[in-house]
Amino acid sequence: MSYNWQLPDWPEFVYKLDEVQPIIVAFAEETGEVNGIISGLSQDLKQETLLELMLSEAVKTSEIEGEYVSREDVMSSIRNNLGLNDNPVYVKDQRAGSIAQLMIKVREVFDQPLSLDMLMEWHSLLMANVKNINAGHWRKGTEPMQVVSGAYGREVIHYEAPSSSKMPQEMERFITWYNDADFPLKGGAAQAILKSAIAHLYFESIHPFEDGNGRIGRAVAEKALSESLGRPVMLSLSKIIESDKAAYYAALKEAQQSLEITPWINYFAMVTLEAQRDAKAMVQFTVAKAQFFDRYKSCLNDRQLKAVNKMMGKGFELFEGGMTAKKYMSINKTSKATATRDLQQLQEIGVFVIDGAGRSVSYQLSITVT
Repeated sequence: MSYNWQLPDWPEFVYKLDEVQPIIVAFAEETGEVNGIISGLSQDLKQETLLELMLSEAVKTSEIEGEYVSREDVMSSIRNNLGLNDNPVYVKDQRAGSIAQLMIKVREVFDQPLSLDMLMEWHSLLMANVKNINAGHWRKGTEPMQVVSGAYGREVIHYEAPSSSKMPQEMERFITWYNDADFPLKGGAAQAILKSAIAHLYFESIHPFEDGNGRIGRAVAEKALSESLGRPVMLSLSKIIESDKAAYYAALKEAQQSLEITPWINYFAMVTLEAQRDAKAMVQFTVAKAQFFDRYKSCLNDRQLKAVNKMMGKGFELFEGGMTAKKYMSINKTSKATATRDLQQLQEIGVFVIDGAGRSVSYQLSITVT
């Protein structure tokens, strides 16, 4: 099997645009709508939206690699680094702190040319607390860099990257391509999708670091989107990728065997479009949540507010199974009688709607997202 970097025309990627053009048009409409909604939000809601998207990207880009970081620690670290906590909160999970810092740095430099130093800084932030990793440097050594899966003795090699000795020249060429790339379709949305898709594939094919290539590569993709659109992108690519990792790895594996990458372009364009649609739903939920609290907050006691906030904490994804008396008792450490009384009151004032009956009764938030 030959890999893309072993082919004579590497890295001259080729692709057809017929299938991707409608996706680009849809993405342009979605991103314009999201930008319009966000521009009309209060400063507090804009900040909440940004924090939720950064949190989602940080958590999901880690989960793609099988690393599960504390959502609470990621959010605390983001807020610490943005100066939003009056007193910095202690972050126990150092990995959470590292990925949070990377998310912030990528957004800070979205409009700057990509550089070798920038990538090395990102890697240093990401790997700051990882032992036995040469953070901020290209990989070295003579052992092949392989992407493998399967049990010991039955490994399956999915991809083998260029040798470590080629990293300086490969990365110099990648940076030159990234900063000078020109595409057959003009306009911010087209440039964003094409550059993001190819940049991610190109970077992952080089695989320049010992570890963290996937997370850095997705950061490169986000930067390409933001840079082309002229503003920090408001979406989470990793959330969509993580929801079907098998499809992501299959598309990447196929693309790394050829320089004809039309299927990869189409795949990544759909990921980007779905990420923007998902972000729009989240923004709409944020607005609905603010309106909900404006209407009901003064009517809730501390227990009720705590339970509602717990449900809201799931975002626009449904609180699984709804609220029940048992869950309410657990959240508030209270008696069944108190839980039942509080829940009935929430239903009476319109905060909750009943789902089911008898022992199967549960409550859902009465919140409308438009």
